[in-house]
Amino acid sequence: MASYKISVNNKLLTVDADADTPMLWVLRDHLNLVGTKFGCGIAQCGACTVHVDGYAVRSCQLKVASVGNSKITTIEGLSAEGTHPVQVAWSEVDVPQCGYCQSGQIMAAAALLKHNPNPTDDDIDNAMTNICRCGTHYRMRKAIHLAAKKGELVK
Repeated sequence: MASYKISVNNKLLTVDADADTPMLWVLRDHLNLVGTKFGCGIAQCGACTVHVDGYAVRSCQLKVASVGNSKITTIEGLSAEGTHPVQVAWSEVDVPQCGYCQSGQIMAAAALLKHNPNPTDDDIDNAMTNICRCGTHYRMRKAIHLAAKKGELVK
């Protein structure tokens, strides 16, 4: 076990963990940031999506030892008040059904909009690779377009 200094939600934190501990478990078990969900454990479903330096990354396969100076943002750090344009649009469009995958979906959508503020349907379909067993993908696409408009108003 070793100590790692990591930046999570704009806070520099120290965690004691084995080098190969996935960030998913560091976030949930060591830092009590439980908004990031466990889904498949093999980086296929996307329930564990967080931002690493602004890019969507599956935290179940990201080892704590490889984080280095990268900045990790979880759903809790996206907006404490739930006022990020994606979160607002998600609510307005009523995207979630069961809700389990939604923190990962929101993080993937926020990363998409950060790098492509006005995505086409194809851009959204290519970027949103997280799995939703409830099939809310149409509502997600609608919410992403709405969030893009809201983001323009915030700028």
